Amino acid sequence: MFYNSRGVASVLGVVIAVVTTLFLSLVKDVSEMALLVVLGISFSCSYILIMFTLEFLVFRELSKMYDMLDNLKSDNLSFFEEQNNTSTNPIKMANRKILDYASEKQKEIENLKRMEVYRREFLADVSHELKTPIFAAQGFVHTLLDGAMEDEVILKRFLKKAAKSLDGLDKMVHNLLSISQLESGDAKLLVEKYDLREQVEDIFDQLDNKAEKRNIDLKFSTSTKENVFVYADKRRIGHVMTNLVVNAIKYQDNDNGLVEVTLLEEDGKVFVSVADNGFGIPEEDVKRIFERFYRVEKSRAKSKGGNGLGLAIVRHILQAHGTQCHVQTEVGKGSTFSFVLHSKPFKEEELNIEMISA
Repeated sequence: MFYNSRGVASVLGVVIAVVTTLFLSLVKDVSEMALLVVLGISFSCSYILIMFTLEFLVFRELSKMYDMLDNLKSDNLSFFEEQNNTSTNPIKMANRKILDYASEKQKEIENLKRMEVYRREFLADVSHELKTPIFAAQGFVHTLLDGAMEDEVILKRFLKKAAKSLDGLDKMVHNLLSISQLESGDAKLLVEKYDLREQVEDIFDQLDNKAEKRNIDLKFSTSTKENVFVYADKRRIGHVMTNLVVNAIKYQDNDNGLVEVTLLEEDGKVFVSVADNGFGIPEEDVKRIFERFYRVEKSRAKSKGGNGLGLAIVRHILQAHGTQCHVQTEVGKGSTFSFVLHSKPFKEEELNIEMISA
């Protein structure tokens, strides 16, 4: 009965009233009526003062702590955001610190749970993607060992297929290493000033045959006829541009498509976009296309030779440059991937970079 503010206030009120009355009784000529009045007043005042003090300063805050523990058990973090951090009450301040610490640890636990799910999915995806080229190459080699080597035509054809599977495996491993280095921060960007216009033209020259085979037109436009200089890692941005243009060529819904790269220089920045008139990306897939191994319409993407790592690498490279890739798409009308680069020098400490002279 004493584990609340009223019980404690009653006990203390009685003690204070009795002590006060006993001291007053030592005074001469004090009537019994006066002693009773003092007893009642001292008890009432003590009770009210102690009860409200304990209720608002102690027991209410303890109740909030119990509520916090209940919310932790139910994984409800909205409770923490409702707490007031401006009070000077020392118990409230201590309570707030406990709540902040609990909230931080709860979020860390949730993040660890998400990472565990991501790790399992990633291992499953890697195992699946590596299994295909390994089994293919293994099958061709064992077929040859079982006697097919006697036929030179079959021998050459199977060796080419095995080599192609192993080349795909090698490319996948290198892509995974690139993503891992970018995520961990081990891969520094070698930023230099170079002509992005010239780089795009070189990429078009390299991919011209691939585009011609599908009767796809490669178009390039800029806001100026002069060079378009940027400060970036030339090799990695080249990787980004190549991936985006290859995807735009590869995932067309017809053989009369268009891939257009646009460079727009404005206010110390270069706005880069790669647009196509392909089959577009469904809305439910847009948020996931930059995940590792994720492919839109996997059966069709598989037939195109994709492994779902290209856009993941694009995302990490651009994030390392302090920017991100935006997507505008409409099913049946095409997609546009865009990002921004610096056209003026910037401080090295802004990014994990190493500046080199042009």
